[in-house]
Amino acid sequence: MNNNDIFKKLRVALQLRDDQIVEIMQLVDFRISTAEIGAFFRNADHPKYMDCGDQVLRNFLNGLVIHLRGTKENPKNAMDVIKQNQDVVKKNIADKTKTTFKTPPTTEFKKKPAAKPKSKKPTPKVQVVEKVKFKNGKK
Repeated sequence: MNNNDIFKKLRVALQLRDDQIVEIMQLVDFRISTAEIGAFFRNADHPKYMDCGDQVLRNFLNGLVIHLRGTKENPKNAMDVIKQNQDVVKKNIADKTKTTFKTPPTTEFKKKPAAKPKSKKPTPKVQVVEKVKFKNGKK
């Protein structure tokens, strides 16, 4: 099991989105883009696949501790944070199901007769570079 597998399993288990992972990484002052995170979650045979290094996984785990537990000055309950994530995911799923099952409008379109193809005239080539004489000091 490599770092990518661990990262994927933590993402699924905690129901984290890419933007949440970026925020978690920023808690430990580690900047990473969503495109780089997406490359970690691709299949190993995909051309854009990228190995997750030890430093990335270590910073994610340190940020995850702060995200779930909070800091000493402002402690959090980890289960409350996980419940909030679950509620957001359920809400997003409910919103998607409402929008995807709409019935399409039932307007009928009349078929237009096929138009005759217009003759295509070749466009004249525009010469980008003019004729230039190079004089290197030789006759």
